[in-house]
Amino acid sequence: MDVLTPVRSMSNQWKPLARRPSSLRGCRIGVLDNSKPNADVLLGRLAELLVERHGAASIVRWRKPGSSRPAAMIDEVARGADVVLTGSGD
Repeated sequence: MDVLTPVRSMSNQWKPLARRPSSLRGCRIGVLDNSKPNADVLLGRLAELLVERHGAASIVRWRKPGSSRPAAMIDEVARGADVVLTGSGD
């Protein structure tokens, strides 16, 4: 009998967090909308507040074709923004 588990083995290695800017002043804020309901509204408003309250320079937006689809434009997002907001707005 073969027993299969859907759980993959976990590595014990910790990965460092991505570098964070010391300030958002002048940063390009990227918004990666995953196409779920209200994600664009939530993330867009948060990006606007970062511009208004923290001096971020601009907002650049990308939209995935669906929440379960990969972000094929991820390299473009990485090149086009200094800080990226993404998440679900359900």
